[in-house]
Amino acid sequence: MLERALRMAGGVARAMRFQPARCASRRAGQVLGEAGRALLCASVGAGIALPLHAQAADTYPSHPIRLIVPSGPGGNTDTFARLVTEKLHTRLGQAVIVDNHPGASGIVGTDLVAKSAPDGYTLLMAFPSHPVNPSLYKDLPYDTIRDFAPITMVTSVTQVLVVTPSLNLATVKDLVTQAKLKPGQFNHGVVGSGSLGDLAARALSAATGAQFTQVPYKGAPQIVTAVISGEIQAYFSAPVAVLPQIKAGRVRALGVSTKRRLAILPAVPTIAESGVPGYEVVGWNGVLAPAKTPPAIIGRLHREIVAVLHDPEVEANITSQGIEPIGNTPAEFARILQADVARWGKMLAGTQAASVRQ
Repeated sequence: MLERALRMAGGVARAMRFQPARCASRRAGQVLGEAGRALLCASVGAGIALPLHAQAADTYPSHPIRLIVPSGPGGNTDTFARLVTEKLHTRLGQAVIVDNHPGASGIVGTDLVAKSAPDGYTLLMAFPSHPVNPSLYKDLPYDTIRDFAPITMVTSVTQVLVVTPSLNLATVKDLVTQAKLKPGQFNHGVVGSGSLGDLAARALSAATGAQFTQVPYKGAPQIVTAVISGEIQAYFSAPVAVLPQIKAGRVRALGVSTKRRLAILPAVPTIAESGVPGYEVVGWNGVLAPAKTPPAIIGRLHREIVAVLHDPEVEANITSQGIEPIGNTPAEFARILQADVARWGKMLAGTQAASVRQ
């Protein structure tokens, strides 16, 4: 109890730039002793500090906020960031500026936020590689969990498994059966090791025993073209990237990676209901702040972002792309982040970032 009181008192005192022993009068020190002085100091410090936190929440934000997107303009993460900030600007009364910092699978922009002041004015719109990077890159310049304060997940990102129509496969079970009969002959396209599509394929292999050869490409358009031509056999894709090709019959959709069917593809079953019980692979976009950002500021940002996600216009825009708006609590988001880091760490053990096929 005494040690805890001393730690509390010392922490508050350092924040307020004075020492615990100076907090109490000499007479109080004689009567209360060292433990009493520490407890008194903690009480006084708390009485001063709490109103400051409340004041920070009341006056926040007093100038524009930067939302760092660790990928280039035009991608899904950038699109969602701009969709949210447009409404967030109105709710907060300050500009929320999207600032793209792409590079190294999101590491460049993420590191910028990790090293920013924890004052709520520099935030991160993380994308699915955030919990994966610790498994792929040694010596990350930040800790994926300890250096960030989760605010809320913005979207849940699914994948749809498509194959080239010439294979005449009707179900996921058909694909798994053929891949087992012809090992090494079924290739799937990825935009890099640790991408959401790569994780979805690895999870399918782990659940069924079927093996798929990974073929990295520069981007999703190149992979879709390769599936259409039969250069590769399969691809786990973002739904919006292949929806026109599915409707035109150029690729065939076998299943989606979530537990529920997608509203934009109601006839496509989940992989779990297609013979792979329990299968689920979901990525996410989410907003995080630097660690040690005051809880009052985290709470304010959480409330406003969730309100934006519940806006009918925003919700309709997101769901039209086969993606689900979330808006969970900081604690829920933190648990998901920790679970994803652990899950993908086991699945990607020994894996390194792969070279890309142009």
